[in-house]
Amino acid sequence: MAEEWNFVGHAVRADELDLIRSIVDEFAGLSRVELACTVCELLGWTRATERLKARECRDLLERLQAAGVVTLPAKRIGRPLGACTRVPMTPRGDVQPAVSGTVHDVAPLAIERVTTADDRRLFRELVGRHHYLGAAVPYGAHLRYLVYATRPHPQVVACVQFSSAAWRMAPRDAWIGWDDATRVRHLPQVVNNSRFLVLPWISLKNLASTVLSRVARQLGPDWTAAYGVTPLLLETLVDPRFAGAGYRAANWIVVGTTTGRGRNDRHRRVVRAPKHVLVYPLVPDAARRLRRP
Repeated sequence: MAEEWNFVGHAVRADELDLIRSIVDEFAGLSRVELACTVCELLGWTRATERLKARECRDLLERLQAAGVVTLPAKRIGRPLGACTRVPMTPRGDVQPAVSGTVHDVAPLAIERVTTADDRRLFRELVGRHHYLGAAVPYGAHLRYLVYATRPHPQVVACVQFSSAAWRMAPRDAWIGWDDATRVRHLPQVVNNSRFLVLPWISLKNLASTVLSRVARQLGPDWTAAYGVTPLLLETLVDPRFAGAGYRAANWIVVGTTTGRGRNDRHRRVVRAPKHVLVYPLVPDAARRLRRP
């Protein structure tokens, strides 16, 4: 496109504009706010405080629409952009009596997608109180699951969250064989496992690997139904403080280590601890299909 687009002093590159078009086209069910936040998260458009430049990005999207470059969804009325999400504190999130044994002792497991307001509050409380990263709600495309044991009585044993993939992650990109243009084309087909929590009072052998295997099978159809995109690959980051044994037992592949520059690996001023990068192909030829022209 001949016209140049400026984003708060940054000249939007052709590959960035291609990604913006791809996000708007692929995730047409998202609101304008969610689209703006997704674009900022994937392109690393953040302030020095690490907050997303979502308001400015939404203005850019609306300018792009006015020029006929993209077609945005109709405006919605909702919470103000950037409003904080409070973590509930109720007895449901308190530490419960210890449960030990094997996953077979509590089977069958029920993996339920979070769809109701009550489920969202429960998920937010459990992850907010018991996951070391907290319960930040992801921007853009995301799905969350509550995992229930059914014996001796129904109870939540784990929480799993999936969200948009990282814009650039060198070990993942090398494993796939991506160049920049191909990554822009196929990035929506990669999904990030951004939270995985086995509740701290649950000690069941093989639970983590069983949950990861089961939820991977369920995610594909759910993601396609929700966003019209069929995922081919899952990715996740594991802090070196944790062994990641559940992922390895569930056949996730360790492909390398991040540089410590953050999820989007650019435009970051805060240096973070490097993390192990793992991927899980949802189809046998995932890498080949993600390299297709």
